[in-house]
Amino acid sequence: MRIREWNVDEAPPIDLLLLADPSQKLVDNYLNKGFCYVADSNGEIIGVYILLPISPRTVELVNIAVSENEQGRGIGKQLLKDAIRQSKNKGYNTIEVGTGNSSIEQLAFYQKCGFRIIGVESDYFTRHYEDKIFENGIWCRDRIRLSYDILKSPLD
Repeated sequence: MRIREWNVDEAPPIDLLLLADPSQKLVDNYLNKGFCYVADSNGEIIGVYILLPISPRTVELVNIAVSENEQGRGIGKQLLKDAIRQSKNKGYNTIEVGTGNSSIEQLAFYQKCGFRIIGVESDYFTRHYEDKIFENGIWCRDRIRLSYDILKSPLD
């Protein structure tokens, strides 16, 4: 597997992006504005992430996904490490991510990788998504914001 920048001449990995964000409108928006990277294995895209600059020194990881049949193999962690490396190479000091209050596995994943909770945006998902989202039997209403200080906490 190799991680590479997505080429705009190839079809976007929409199916993967929609695994992490069910809004086609939002996915299209940040795909056009951000830096997209894909994990490629034998010519097949099995993972993706998108970085979106939000300030001169901060970038947001707006999407990260691994194909369902490849999950549990450490690909997500490799993508996250690459996202941090790419962010640092582009001159960013901080990488942030937002995830749903019901995304228990994702919250654990980010914290295990050194991200820290910095805030909660109440009712974010009820304001930005037409349909209710349920995960783990929990109504996803609030967005949990996490941050990683690239300069203080290099990911091993």
